[in-house]
Amino acid sequence: MEQIQHHFPHFSKSTLQQLKDWSELLKDWNTKINLISRKDAENLIEHHLLHSLSIAKAIQFSPGTRVIDVGTGGGLPGLPLAMVFPDTHFTLVDSIGKKIRVIDDMADKLGLKNITTINARVETLKTKYDFILGRAVTALPRFIDWTNTLVRPGKRNSLKNGLLYLKGTAYQEELKDSHLKPSQVFDLSEWFSGDFFNEKFLLHFTAPILQRRNSR
Repeated sequence: MEQIQHHFPHFSKSTLQQLKDWSELLKDWNTKINLISRKDAENLIEHHLLHSLSIAKAIQFSPGTRVIDVGTGGGLPGLPLAMVFPDTHFTLVDSIGKKIRVIDDMADKLGLKNITTINARVETLKTKYDFILGRAVTALPRFIDWTNTLVRPGKRNSLKNGLLYLKGTAYQEELKDSHLKPSQVFDLSEWFSGDFFNEKFLLHFTAPILQRRNSR
């Protein structure tokens, strides 16, 4: 956890311990079900945990904020963020039931009370959230089409409600022929060193942009 402690010195000892416990749980489960690439498991902290926690560099979710992690897979980025923001409620959604069952097991063993899981396709959901999270789930225009009805406008945090999406440089090509444009682009290499973070970004799309997409 040295990397995490170095980049997030304000994390409490209990949070760091939870993150360590989570990493061990994920490694164990990953031998039984493919949650992350098994070839990449040795890079879990940098390529998955630190990458997910980059969202905590861009925003400190205020108590009561409601967040949905779409296509969460093995619980990334939602599970680590739920440990960091215990007063924020996270809904983790995936269409693959066995992955949701694994997340339920990890959340239970970690004692997390601020997580709800849903085994469904996101297009079937109706509840509104302050923020939608995605981590290279699919092409951005498709992801926004799937999720644009789920975000409610407003601002109770440092960033306006909307979408926070982790993506590489491919986002530029994906958005080239669309009217979509992120309100902010955070370059992860400005926060973290190492080749992995070169050309990795966190994109913020505000709720009005998503609403306009929905009204086309």
